[in-house]
Amino acid sequence: MKFILRVLAFIKPYKGLAALTLGAAILTTLMDLIPPWLIKVVIDEGVGSGNTRLILFLTLGMIGVFSVKALSNTARIRLNNVFEQKVIYDIRNTVYRATQRLSISYFENRSTGEIMSRINNDVENMERIFIDGIEHLLIAALTLIGITVVLFSIQWQLALVAMIPLPILAFSAVLFTRRIHHCYKNVRQRLGDLNALLQDSISGIRETMIFNRQSHEAKRFAEKSAACRDGSLEVARLWSYYSPGMAFLASMGTVLILGFGSYKVSTGAMTVGELVAFFAYAALFYAPINQIHSINHMLQHAIAAGERVFEIIDTKPEVAEPETPIVLPARLQGFVRFNNVSFQYVSDLPVLRQIDFAASPGETVALVGATGSGKTTIVSLLMRFYDVQGGSVTIDGFDVRAMSLATLRDQIGLVRQEPFLFNGTVRENIAYGDLTASEEQVIAAATAACADDFIRQLPEGYNTWIGERGVKLSIGQKQRLAFARAFLKNPPIIIFDEGTSAVDAETEGSIQEAMKNLFANRTTLIVAHRLSSLRTADRILVIDQGRIVESGTHEALIRDNGAYATLFEAQLQL
Repeated sequence: MKFILRVLAFIKPYKGLAALTLGAAILTTLMDLIPPWLIKVVIDEGVGSGNTRLILFLTLGMIGVFSVKALSNTARIRLNNVFEQKVIYDIRNTVYRATQRLSISYFENRSTGEIMSRINNDVENMERIFIDGIEHLLIAALTLIGITVVLFSIQWQLALVAMIPLPILAFSAVLFTRRIHHCYKNVRQRLGDLNALLQDSISGIRETMIFNRQSHEAKRFAEKSAACRDGSLEVARLWSYYSPGMAFLASMGTVLILGFGSYKVSTGAMTVGELVAFFAYAALFYAPINQIHSINHMLQHAIAAGERVFEIIDTKPEVAEPETPIVLPARLQGFVRFNNVSFQYVSDLPVLRQIDFAASPGETVALVGATGSGKTTIVSLLMRFYDVQGGSVTIDGFDVRAMSLATLRDQIGLVRQEPFLFNGTVRENIAYGDLTASEEQVIAAATAACADDFIRQLPEGYNTWIGERGVKLSIGQKQRLAFARAFLKNPPIIIFDEGTSAVDAETEGSIQEAMKNLFANRTTLIVAHRLSSLRTADRILVIDQGRIVESGTHEALIRDNGAYATLFEAQLQL
């Protein structure tokens, strides 16, 4: 019920459309109730008395009833389809917007395929509530109410007999619901696991081929697929017992009506026409009962899917927006300060210990150290992918935790070690840095990143489709597009995470020259292992086990013959 109430909250904006759908459903239901009554009148008053005029009139009346029913049913279907698609559109968008506000840790702890399964498959299964569920449940309820009134008006004793199977049907439905809900939760989870494996397998298809692991991957997929099959078969097994059992109990109601109704006719307590009409209404009475059981079956499937969907919506981001963000100018100067910052991903395993340094506009600060020393964590805290657990990070004296996330990240441009490119054109990927940029600005950014020349040599230049993750480009080309995207954003702070690790020496030289102009009056943080590329850095911070152990220029640190000199010498020998 809690789940249904949450779903109904999405209906509220469309209550007018819902009312029209309800009106059409009510009219359709009323039309269903009229024909059996007309049949009763035809038999008892038309055929019995030989009144052909009445028979003709009632026949035409029945044609009119079926015509109205057809028109109202058409309206109901069209209105309901528009209604449910609008609601599902809102639910799907709400779920997707929820993923956009979640912290980076949420995605690091879950597979992409699992999240995609919830947004696509689980929302689609929720849609069944609106296509068949609520509408059919409403019609079934209205039909039951209307027919119950008519049955008691025809013969109240026979109506009570018709109700005998209902308690058994209701008790069976409760038992079935409890069992099937757990089964459907397993099915949804197993399907999510299958989608996660599928996404991972397709993304790593090159590794699969080079290691000749096609058979291994096929076996893994078959195991996950078998788990989905077995879960679905368990659901089908339960339904194979439940559905025929419910139909059998309903048919027993029909048998009781036949026996007791025939007795009433033989005693003169009922007319033949009333018994025929009662049978017709009884058929309409048990049909929606069976339909409600089917809806219940479908509803449990939808609830299991909906629980996974609402879990995303209800998840609170670990990095939350401040309740009252401070008001800042659109562009900050870029004075970065880490004040005795400490951080740990896992309790009692510190990653950063009392990190303390500052970086000013126009200054390039490099972070170096062994893998796992905490370099990337430092820049992640600046972008507020995580929150510090001790100390503070400030920009222009403002704590990043007091800024809105949008304002903070507008101040920072990032080029990652493995740049991500979207499945689109070269122009679209560069313009991602500024969606309002003109063609001239896009080209200027590409030129600054030493990318314009190779872009113009592509088959369609800036309109070339680069494929998923830029699969049609080389590593160096992808990284230069990522540079261009950061240049176009034009933020006061630039972060390069291994920014030039994948380009050749000639291209790197050109990029270094472009960087001199780009970095003027900007704060630049470089995370790098290629120490030879840091000769021009204003300051190098050497990170070891989460602490800054050395600080200075390349030349000064080499002269000191400390940790940096050891790292530099080790790289020269590679």
